[in-house]
Amino acid sequence: MFFLHALDLTLKKLKAQTANIITLLNLSLGGFAIIALLTNQLNLSLLLIFLAAFADRFDGMIARKFNIESALGKQLDSMCDIISFGVAPALLLYQGIIFEFGAPGSFFTVFYIGCGAFRLARFNISENNGYFTGLPITVAGCLLTLSFLVVQHAPPVFFLFFMIILSLLMISPFKLKKV
Repeated sequence: MFFLHALDLTLKKLKAQTANIITLLNLSLGGFAIIALLTNQLNLSLLLIFLAAFADRFDGMIARKFNIESALGKQLDSMCDIISFGVAPALLLYQGIIFEFGAPGSFFTVFYIGCGAFRLARFNISENNGYFTGLPITVAGCLLTLSFLVVQHAPPVFFLFFMIILSLLMISPFKLKKV
């Protein structure tokens, strides 16, 4: 009887952490994307970033479905998103093409990451009113990552300006309805 009670309690605790586990999967995939970049496996990094986006899509849905949303989960999600959709995509584009610009390329890579962090912090302290303020970092990171697919077909300056535009859109005051 004790064993069944303990098992039931463990399953309840596991269910309560399901969304956070998926959020940590997002982080893991983003972390592995960065490691892939360090070994010059840019296509693998691209794939891992998109898998992180897939995990990110489901953590919030599961939290709402199981009614297990929490302040911890919101903070954890933002910390994971800065890795998977801030650092990893920025470094993918940096290593893939933007390094050619030297110091300005480095600056705007870090600028993109900083704008993503600012956007996430602003989101975490704002009221959930059915709108995003600025472009969500997940969208920006996926668009930046997707742009890597045309690196052979567009001039390098396109990617630098695209990164700058996405950076500014993340910190802009425009409202975007949540879907």
